[in-house]
Amino acid sequence: MVWHAHVTVATVVEKNGKFLMVQEHSEGNTVINQPAGHLEENETLIAAAERETLEETQWEVKVTHLLGTSLYKAPQNGITYFRVSYIAEALAYREDSPLDSDIDCALWLSKQDLLAKEKALRSPMVMRDIERYLAGDRFPLDIHRDFTAN
Repeated sequence: MVWHAHVTVATVVEKNGKFLMVQEHSEGNTVINQPAGHLEENETLIAAAERETLEETQWEVKVTHLLGTSLYKAPQNGITYFRVSYIAEALAYREDSPLDSDIDCALWLSKQDLLAKEKALRSPMVMRDIERYLAGDRFPLDIHRDFTAN
């Protein structure tokens, strides 16, 4: 078997001091995460972040900045995830858009809410992204070059 990291994307969406989060099922547990998911074939990282946010929260968003990257080996399954995190702006709630099957609901939570639920966070990357965002980390989108388009 050839080892490879799983490429995932996540978005940090803030509105009025609260962050758009998801309550989902993972490895038999109910956890809280940013809208996040896997990059699909023939998809850009930004398109994946916007798609995953819509599928998991029913919110249409526009990615505005790169927040950063993370590498994490999940102790539950031993998989290494390479995560690209973005900052996105909430554009519109799309009530007719179906939620992914493993998502219970979208939540708007403050940093204090998240700290109170820290044991339920899917991974350490969740709080780390919030802390990066609140510290002012922001990078222009053109820091990443996409050569996948024909």
